[in-house]
Amino acid sequence: MVLTAEQVKANYDVLLGGIDKYITGDRKDQFTDFYTKLDDRIALLPASHKKAYHNCFPGGYVDHVVRVITAAFKLHTLWQEMGTKDTYTEEELFVSALNHDLGKIGTVDETSVHPSTDEWRKKNLGEMYTFNTKIEYMTVPDRSLFLLQQAGIQLTTNEWITIKTHDGLYDDANKAYLKSFMPETKPRTSLPFIIHQADLMASRIEFENEWLDTFLGPAKKIEKTTKQDRVNTNLGKIGSKDNNLMDLVKNL
Repeated sequence: MVLTAEQVKANYDVLLGGIDKYITGDRKDQFTDFYTKLDDRIALLPASHKKAYHNCFPGGYVDHVVRVITAAFKLHTLWQEMGTKDTYTEEELFVSALNHDLGKIGTVDETSVHPSTDEWRKKNLGEMYTFNTKIEYMTVPDRSLFLLQQAGIQLTTNEWITIKTHDGLYDDANKAYLKSFMPETKPRTSLPFIIHQADLMASRIEFENEWLDTFLGPAKKIEKTTKQDRVNTNLGKIGSKDNNLMDLVKNL
């Protein structure tokens, strides 16, 4: 996967445009300043250091973040249609999606990865980047929260918990937040689940775009059916006495 300079810039402009559209108050200037000062580094960062993972190419990080933001807003609409409560704002949704992986950029002064010069590791292990060992270890979510705190950007409780737990139960550290059997200790909002689903969806799609043809061969064209085709098919399976069910299917 190779992005042109125009595509890299267009992706970064989406981030800056989103900050201007969704973030309010003093935080708008704070986020704008942060993302403007580090624009070159963030814009060219890969999403991962290894080809076996997702978006391991210059510009891959922002490409992934844009996809997560897009998926998050679509899932937000779906969750609303399915009846979720209004327990978070669109600003919190955007801030959480924008910064869910911010810790991947490294520190304010040091980038997290450098292009690898080890030809053997690149060829045999697919490690196109090497980690910057000048940086002390932190998990990605913890560094994300630290960077925002360092920049003086105050998060809401919803945003903090969502960024902290966006990897869901793939990260054992999130069990205390997400795997509770008591109502009072469960998340008070669906936002962590929406961002996790958006991140999972984006990563999976990036895998399919980069790798699936390698294992399955060129993708075969699947004949697409329209919504009405699906309704007609379902109606054909329903008996004439099932009028209530037929009405339900028609309204899908």
